Amino acid sequence: MSEESFTRQLATIVCIDAVGFSRMMGIDEERTLSALENRHAAITQICESFAGRTFGAAGDSIMVEFGSPIDSLRAAFEFQDEIARLNENEPDSWKMAFRVGINTGDAIVRGDLLFGDDVNIAARLQEISPGGGLTISDTTYEHVRGKSAATFTFLGEKRLKHIAYPIGAYTCRRLLSGAESGDSGSPVSTQETVSTKVPGSVGPPAIAVLPFRNITSDLGGDFIADGISGDIAAGLANIRWLPVISRSSTFQFRDENLDAISAGKTLGAGYVVSGTIACDGTRLRLNATLEDVAAARTVWTRRYDRKFSSLLELQDELGSEIVSMLEQQVDRAEQARTFKTPWEDLDTWQLVRRGRWHMQKRTSEDTKAAIECFEKALKDDPNSSATLNEIAWWYFWRAWLRLGDPSDLGKVEKYSMRALYMDSQDARPHAYLGACEIMRKRPGRAVGYLQEAIRIDPSFAFAYSALGSSNLLLGIPEKAVGFFKDAERLSPFDIYQFHNLGELASAQFHMGMWEEAIDSADRSIVLSPRYFLSRLVKIGSLASMDRIAEAKTEITILNQRLPEFTLERMEWIPYVDASYNRKLITAFEKALNHE
Repeated sequence: MSEESFTRQLATIVCIDAVGFSRMMGIDEERTLSALENRHAAITQICESFAGRTFGAAGDSIMVEFGSPIDSLRAAFEFQDEIARLNENEPDSWKMAFRVGINTGDAIVRGDLLFGDDVNIAARLQEISPGGGLTISDTTYEHVRGKSAATFTFLGEKRLKHIAYPIGAYTCRRLLSGAESGDSGSPVSTQETVSTKVPGSVGPPAIAVLPFRNITSDLGGDFIADGISGDIAAGLANIRWLPVISRSSTFQFRDENLDAISAGKTLGAGYVVSGTIACDGTRLRLNATLEDVAAARTVWTRRYDRKFSSLLELQDELGSEIVSMLEQQVDRAEQARTFKTPWEDLDTWQLVRRGRWHMQKRTSEDTKAAIECFEKALKDDPNSSATLNEIAWWYFWRAWLRLGDPSDLGKVEKYSMRALYMDSQDARPHAYLGACEIMRKRPGRAVGYLQEAIRIDPSFAFAYSALGSSNLLLGIPEKAVGFFKDAERLSPFDIYQFHNLGELASAQFHMGMWEEAIDSADRSIVLSPRYFLSRLVKIGSLASMDRIAEAKTEITILNQRLPEFTLERMEWIPYVDASYNRKLITAFEKALNHE
């Protein structure tokens, strides 16, 4: 059956299984079932509080889907702590522990159920997890490392039952103050010291604005907290001298147990902004802090107490105060529009930020919820540039998934042009129009749009990556490499990093840098195992180095991951010079046909 018969989505799968369940059932069935139901209820409730969805329960096992890998890890830590609490007063023979396995990857959606290799991998990882413990795949590890207060122990490449290829596995545990991991193996610290500038950058150190934490019990305040911090980051990005870490990366750092200084080090930032909000619908209390990462000191902190209706003015005030703390480096002439009041009113602002919050979760349900928010916001305020940009991005992402669907690209262009009419000095519509030209196989026309986007916002990681793609498709891979690396340093934990790394690997392949291409491709594959381009580049690079056996192994994995794959997909890659397509195809065929 063809792939078109199914819906696929990227998901993080958590498999949870009770330890010693059969033994306990043999002793006292009713007591065992009561204990299991009590613990299953606690696990389900905690997972749902982190936006998890239970999609499978059989006997003593539960399967839960999360849109965010970091949310899955936080949920697992929470319910394991709760299980430990429930077991405190039980005799040792009645302490019911649970094993947990987590994997991030592509899943087939049929109704309320998920299927596929990546679902099975989570189940197999659960089987090798210690009782009361947690084991994650290398794919999940790449998404959560440095973003959670956790320590990881690498177990090596594991051969799992009915899984065709080895899986890198890590045990992990919550990082407590002064705690040391007791596991055997190689511990991987998430509190590592990193450069206090954006890696590879020169000039002023970067600033990262972490998602503000909602400290009320109302989870509806989460999107307000994310919206405020996102808008502050966007305003700072308009200061041309100041590199700003992309919110696509900082969004991942939402774990209250990871301090701001550690998060700043992991992101490669020189300064970090963090804060908390409490909102009851009429008043907003906000605490904000600016810290110097290198010196590990607080530069400035302030508390605000305002009417909720004054939220937009509060953002202006907060952003301006942050800039004033760095005023010795600021060119005042470039601050004129930095924290201007947005076009939309407060109601529209809330709808847009709620929609953006859903988009970050990446599940099919959240994606649908996001476009509903955006469309309602547009109906209420047709001239909101923020809304127009979000809708343009929504259709661009869908067009990319559909290999350049002309109808979706037309909508991207339509909404981007309307956004430009509202605000010509917003970098986003320029970048989206450029990306459309790439998808339409006209990379030369994309360059001007993307250069203008970077001129307006020198910290716009997406524009750098797209400009790299334009140069690669134009046959200038040596120029493209720099743009891809710029994109990575500006957004080191971007949720779309797999694509940027795949493009970097392609450029390195065409430059004959095969070892480097393999490394970049591997990093991309870990983040998105089904991304065909990265796998092709790895195969082509291995074949070019006459490492045929390894290349054939990768072809086997490609066929298992993408059974519908054909060479026509290689020919679709929109290079201006078809010899670039042929070079990749020839290398692939060398491995495929070698006896």
